[in-house]
Amino acid sequence: MPNDEDASAAWAQALTLEDPRLFHNRELSLLSFQERVLNEAKESSNPLLERLNFLSIFGSNIDEFFMVRVAGLKQKAASGIGDAGAGGMSGTELLDAIRSEVVRLTDEAYRCLREDIRPELERTGIVLVDYTDLGEEDRARLNEYFYRTVFLVLAPLAFDPGRPFPHISNLSLNLAVVIQDARGEERFARVKIPDTLPQLVPVPPREGGDKAPRFVWLEQLIIANLQALFPGLEIKEAHPFHVTRDAETSIQELESDDLLETIEEAVWRRRFRSVVRLQVDTRISAHILGILTSQLELHEKDVYLIEGPLDLRRLRELNGLDRPDLKYKPFLPYTPPGLQPNAKEDIFTLIRGGDVLLHHPFESFQPVVEFIRRAARDPDVLAIKITLYRVGRNSPIVQALLEAVEEGKQVSVLLELKARFDEESNIEWAKALEREGVHVIYGLVGLKVHSKIALVVRREGDIMRRYVHMGTGNYNPLTARMYTDLSLFTCDEQIGADATDLFNYLTGYSAKTDFRKLLVAPVSLRRRMEGLILREIEIAKQGGKGHLIFKMNALEDPEMIKLLYRASQAGVQVDLLVRGLCCLRPRVPGVSDRIRVSSVIGRFLEHTRIYYFRNGGKEEIYLGSADLMLRNLNHRIEIVFPVESPSLVQRIRNEILEVYLADDVNAYLAHSDGSYTRAPRSETTGGVDSHQRFMARRSSRPHWNERL
Repeated sequence: MPNDEDASAAWAQALTLEDPRLFHNRELSLLSFQERVLNEAKESSNPLLERLNFLSIFGSNIDEFFMVRVAGLKQKAASGIGDAGAGGMSGTELLDAIRSEVVRLTDEAYRCLREDIRPELERTGIVLVDYTDLGEEDRARLNEYFYRTVFLVLAPLAFDPGRPFPHISNLSLNLAVVIQDARGEERFARVKIPDTLPQLVPVPPREGGDKAPRFVWLEQLIIANLQALFPGLEIKEAHPFHVTRDAETSIQELESDDLLETIEEAVWRRRFRSVVRLQVDTRISAHILGILTSQLELHEKDVYLIEGPLDLRRLRELNGLDRPDLKYKPFLPYTPPGLQPNAKEDIFTLIRGGDVLLHHPFESFQPVVEFIRRAARDPDVLAIKITLYRVGRNSPIVQALLEAVEEGKQVSVLLELKARFDEESNIEWAKALEREGVHVIYGLVGLKVHSKIALVVRREGDIMRRYVHMGTGNYNPLTARMYTDLSLFTCDEQIGADATDLFNYLTGYSAKTDFRKLLVAPVSLRRRMEGLILREIEIAKQGGKGHLIFKMNALEDPEMIKLLYRASQAGVQVDLLVRGLCCLRPRVPGVSDRIRVSSVIGRFLEHTRIYYFRNGGKEEIYLGSADLMLRNLNHRIEIVFPVESPSLVQRIRNEILEVYLADDVNAYLAHSDGSYTRAPRSETTGGVDSHQRFMARRSSRPHWNERL
């Protein structure tokens, strides 16, 4: 992308909307998002233990990036699929670019830990100490813990002509050990660092000494005591290594007679997929590295040298320390008066009085749980239908559904088994629900069910009324405390009819091609969204004011991006709030001059999908589960639903979207070259932090329902 303004304009004029240079590469855009997460760890205004948590999140995200995105690219390369993608790069060029960027970001992460956060921790009385720097008395107490606890868990595995190279499990931390016997022969052994034990071992305080907590990494303690595992042998060297495996397992659904059995087998097979990354300590010897790369069948480009403790995810253990001064101030979600347990009216009466909107986590997710729980216990409720994607363990939603079955309700659950990395948990829930008589559907062949919708059918005198809950997030109370999402309760007849049709489509056979109010992928969502954008373009062409505000997690679908380019060219103002990957290039002269892209990264994970259309002043807002990605629009069951109450439309526009657009504390602005910089801080407002605004406003007035 040319930097000179005139050259940039000339370059843009020569482009057509089909030119691949108008689209950022998906993988590199994802890494740009990881850099923004890492920046939060560097941000000194964030509480210290929260900065450590951001480092942990960064490490976890990079792990998943390799398991899914890099693994997928390697699969394509192995099968001979090497066409240039977005940005015009070949597969080999892209993998090289990814490696270069990951090396840079990882070096920055460890430099942040080593030179910034660790000294700050020491200043606050929390010390990460190397075992070798401890005195004899401290080592002795740690060694007691080793023999009493750690030693009993360890299982060294030898590698020699009689014993094959041991299986190295995904994301495991291990020691590569070289030992020498009395004859001078060297042998290799692998010792797995047990993830069932604390990874940061507290150094027992000395009597009368400083009580400040000190911690030693578990692998350092094990290395210091390796002789106990190999008595009579000499330890020549030992180095930690960390393995990341391909988790992008293809599920051959069309050949499957039993989807549950197929998913179980795919999850089992995932453990043995090829290794896509090896992280090792910078001090590792060429001898050990050669053994690892040979046995794991890795190229030198798959090896990443790390200066510091491997696996940053483990830093989250320090979040368990009782140091509220180093964490975000505690936050209690607000429960609107009419939805509190002691409310005079039940939730069904409230919904009949007008649609109810909740903004999580600032407003509690508990009313959603209570909606299902109340439906389970209400003698007038006849049926409950729900889609579940990521429910987590010990789910109160699932417990309420089981209670509903005991109460004689008809319960149908679409439990998506293909939710990546939640397959095992969902399989367990599916079996538990089936055992109790719930009608469970595992998903659809060729489509992942990602919609968030619950339907309750209730007899009210001579009327059968349908109550619907729809949301942008999962039915998971744990993540609902950390993710920003919106929930809508309604008993609108047409939405209820659409919900019935949707569940019939999911549980039976249906050739449904359209819905009344819901936008459903892959049936009608793309077509309806295109129509709404085209309407805004036409308004602008007729001299009106066109304005789109889209908030989502990711923007990748090429056709939608081209349509947004067309909107900008027609004079429509386009404000995009995209948390993660964004393949659209903003501010390209003549192409996307009127497109602004920002990404909000802060205390809570942005997860809300909001689609705003000015519509000549007759504003329309849609919420839903779908991002504008090819997979969401074409290969998933998604729902996007309208917000029709004028007061709720105004609330979302003025009290949510406008706050996000004004955020200059958590927001990063995207540039046409793919880079992001922090939004310039306003001198007049002193800084707008959207998350702080939402927390402060949550109890200012009961604005969640137009009747109150």
